[in-house]
Amino acid sequence: MKVDLFDFDLPPERIALRPARPRDAARMLVVKGGEPLADAGVRDLPGLLAPGDVLVFNDTRVIPAQLEGRRGEARIGATLHKRLDLRRWQAFIRNAKRLREGDVIDFGADVYATTEQRHADGSFTLAFAGEEPVELLLERAGTMPLPPYIAQKRGTDEADRSDYQTMFAREDGAVAAPTASLHFTDALVAAIDAAGVSRETLTLHVGAGTFLPVKAEDTAEHKMHSEWGRIDAATAARLNAARAAGGRLIAVGTTSLRLLESAAGEDRLIREFAGDTDIFITPGYRFRAVDGLMTNFHLPKSTLFMLVSALMGRETMQAAYAHAIASEYRFYSYGDSSLLLPHKAAAEE
Repeated sequence: MKVDLFDFDLPPERIALRPARPRDAARMLVVKGGEPLADAGVRDLPGLLAPGDVLVFNDTRVIPAQLEGRRGEARIGATLHKRLDLRRWQAFIRNAKRLREGDVIDFGADVYATTEQRHADGSFTLAFAGEEPVELLLERAGTMPLPPYIAQKRGTDEADRSDYQTMFAREDGAVAAPTASLHFTDALVAAIDAAGVSRETLTLHVGAGTFLPVKAEDTAEHKMHSEWGRIDAATAARLNAARAAGGRLIAVGTTSLRLLESAAGEDRLIREFAGDTDIFITPGYRFRAVDGLMTNFHLPKSTLFMLVSALMGRETMQAAYAHAIASEYRFYSYGDSSLLLPHKAAAEE
């Protein structure tokens, strides 16, 4: 499909630079297959679900993966995006033309890394010096890797260390937050539990590749970034049992959805999964695992807008986004939310 089919005009003032406070005070647009759009709030979520439904969260934790350093007189920026082993990360580099393989970058705070390999996409493998865990080095020298559309408008500050982290964060390794979960609070979770809605978690370490623009003119020519994820056998069994009993699996965020779909077979059963996934979901995809999605509002011509268009239909999502823009919903990572519920039959086609 032509990438231009997924374009829309977004006024820059619709981009949220800070989250709603409290988190669950954000607005939420409800998009149900075959029904009119409905304006609601995140706090309305328990009443929009049914007993037996399951919300599936991503428990990845964002690490301070943005680094600023020097190689000689050259200023070098690095955004770690995928762990390769205990001391080596693949990183996108700013001012990469000033680097060669074997160079040492000084990131300050006694943190050094050697550029081991340049990759075809322009990124580098960085090997961090010393014996301290890399996570400790990043706590000293790194900052939270805010999305480019926020970082271009303001600097990262101390508030982002908590704002850009979900309440479910447990497993270190993400360099971008699973932002749909940023809206949840203890009070909202308690209301969800009281409504008879179950909660499950999986892990997908979101990479900085999620922010890369689609440069191809056709979706068939786009190479999707790879991310590491895990669903354990016990979680998969509970999800399958809930669905067999008539409950809906609602992914909280596109990261949860992508991993669930990667772990599901043609029989629509979810299996234990541990490894990389580069699944790219566009209209025409047959969903196997999920019955709905809670997600923020995404960029024009992005892989994530393509994903929601696959779930609900491109014309439906173009209309929903036009409504959101006209109604002054807040977009992107710190913005408002949407609840997407396709026809049950459509999800199973």
